[in-house]
Amino acid sequence: MPQTSDAPIINPRDLEFQLFEVLDVESLTQRERHAEHTRETFMAALDTAHAVATEKFAPHNRLSDEHEPQFDGRRVTIIPEVKHALDAYSGTGLLAASKDFERGGMQLPSVVANACLSLFKSANIATSSYVMLTMANANVIERFGTESQKRKYLQPLLDGRFFGTMALTEPQAGSSLSDITTTATPNADGTYALRGNKIFISGGDHELSDNIVHLVLAKIPGGPAGVKGISLFTVPKHHVNDDGSLGARNDVALAGLIHKMGWRGTTSTMLSFGENDACIGELVGEPHHGLAYMFHMMNEARIGVGLGAVMLGYRGYLASLDYARERPQGRHPTDKNPSTPQLRLIEHADVRRMLLAQKAYVEGGYALCLYAARLVDEQNTGDSAEARADAALLLDLLTPIVKSWPSQWCLEANSLAIQIHGGYGYTREYPVEQFYRDNRLNLIHEGTHGIQALDLLGRKVMMKDGAALARFAKEMESAIREAREIEGLSACADALERASSETIDTVAHLRPVLARDTDLALANANAFLEAFGHTVVAWIWLRQAIVAARALQNAAHAISEADRDFYRGKIQACQWFFRWELPRIHLQHARLRGLDDTTLAMEAAWF
Repeated sequence: MPQTSDAPIINPRDLEFQLFEVLDVESLTQRERHAEHTRETFMAALDTAHAVATEKFAPHNRLSDEHEPQFDGRRVTIIPEVKHALDAYSGTGLLAASKDFERGGMQLPSVVANACLSLFKSANIATSSYVMLTMANANVIERFGTESQKRKYLQPLLDGRFFGTMALTEPQAGSSLSDITTTATPNADGTYALRGNKIFISGGDHELSDNIVHLVLAKIPGGPAGVKGISLFTVPKHHVNDDGSLGARNDVALAGLIHKMGWRGTTSTMLSFGENDACIGELVGEPHHGLAYMFHMMNEARIGVGLGAVMLGYRGYLASLDYARERPQGRHPTDKNPSTPQLRLIEHADVRRMLLAQKAYVEGGYALCLYAARLVDEQNTGDSAEARADAALLLDLLTPIVKSWPSQWCLEANSLAIQIHGGYGYTREYPVEQFYRDNRLNLIHEGTHGIQALDLLGRKVMMKDGAALARFAKEMESAIREAREIEGLSACADALERASSETIDTVAHLRPVLARDTDLALANANAFLEAFGHTVVAWIWLRQAIVAARALQNAAHAISEADRDFYRGKIQACQWFFRWELPRIHLQHARLRGLDDTTLAMEAAWF
């Protein structure tokens, strides 16, 4: 039978394992900011999120894909279930989950708030996009906005009465933000008149909220050229009066909707600012610092993209796992008797291979994203200035991996989920084809795979004379030492040590090349992104295996057979990743150190 929205959106045991056993989020309750919380309050938030996600978000995931938003030239029409779901979400208070109590927030740790958000991404990535963008928008205004901007926009955003966007890309510029042409001309009253066009603006127009607050990148005439001349502006769909009421419509027009391969439930828009020379915006922070402010939102969004990619992969994995357990088909290669009962798909070795690969990708990716969120907590509330600085350094280094690794490998998990379903997986009667289509976008938005690779190799691993990479190497060394004390994990420890050493060697080899021939050094940056990503995820898996092995060896605590199976599955997935995935990196490092110029030397005319 075709699967429905009743398919699970998460393995709850894995969620609790990541939070409470691997990341020790309970220890955060010892910090002043989270002192009013306990494991029980964390679980209450997660339970609420799970209930709303399964009851309000998951049921219309297919419906919003089949009935995407429509624009009749005047207004956008979206199926009513989307607004019902978003109203329910706003009612939980989760939009302000990590905000101060004084702002109506819960002061949840970032890692718990992201775990809650992950459930909505799994249930319905398109509908959850509206709240994810709004959270990130509110964070920028809170951190960099004026008191007037905070007063007008912040609380309505956190309450879900206003939604937010970020308007970066332009038709002629794409990812090259230095080439944007949208202008912001100063007005006598201190506001700015904006004029230009933006494209691929998610959530750029709808009637799901009372207002939409756009964060828009534009250039003030006479400013520096390129990215150094970019400023950031708040541009509301409707002006907001001093008393908080809505005023007249701003001169922001929807030029049209973009119809995508997947992720269809989110409006993807082309916006025109100032067609009637009446688009008013307000400067955020200082002139010409807009890109730095926007990167605060973009980096958060990049972690969100990675988490979204994970959850789409996770959802496909769980769907294919259920299918493999239920679907009878074929017999063992040695059984030639057609009268014997067929086996369930999960009994076939090749199907187990595909399930094990999916498990390694999605549970590894999930652990990676939650670890990044835990770094945010360390950055904000760490016990010392040194701990906070180390967390910021690690987060800066790992953000390209958090965005890109799940986008690539959890998409592969979706492909494997379709394969397990066979011909049925390629039909619209089963959800796995939609998960694949939805997930394909994650390789592109918030900085493509290639852009993340250039950022990682060209800047992140080299910054501060390699300080971030050296700090991460210490994290790996700690896990390696622990693993060597545990029976069955020493081979993984040795393999991770070699991978770490090889990464450091490659960076040392490329450092002088970057200085003298940047194009050659970065020509194969994509290979470095993949190799380093696999090394990071190998470390992530070793951390999980250490915790699982210790739980199995702890004779003082009786555990259920279900928990034994869970822990053994973690260790087996770790072993699989080290045996089948991590060895990929050696050829990539060899090519990088060899300065292979095949791609660079290929001329356009030769294609």
